Amino acid sequence: MAVLIDEPVWPAHGRLWGHLVSDSSLAELHAFARAAGIPERGFDHDHYDYPEERYDALVAQGAVPVSGKELVARLSAAGLRVSQRAKRGL
Repeated sequence: MAVLIDEPVWPAHGRLWGHLVSDSSLAELHAFARAAGIPERGFDHDHYDYPEERYDALVAQGAVPVSGKELVARLSAAGLRVSQRAKRGL
């Protein structure tokens, strides 16, 4: 059971963003995000978005760095992945 973090490589709003996920439960993910001070509005169905300047602090708090590919694979294996299609309500 771990909270996973990928590199912030997604540009939006003039900065780079990364993702935080849990490989076991959304409860674990929400608890980690609350403790890290990540606002609830950062949650997107199955992950939290975080700005690149928070990366080091999140890793220091216990987030495990993984590649984006591994992050998606472990999220899927946990049964927590929400497809883009489902996110759009299709």
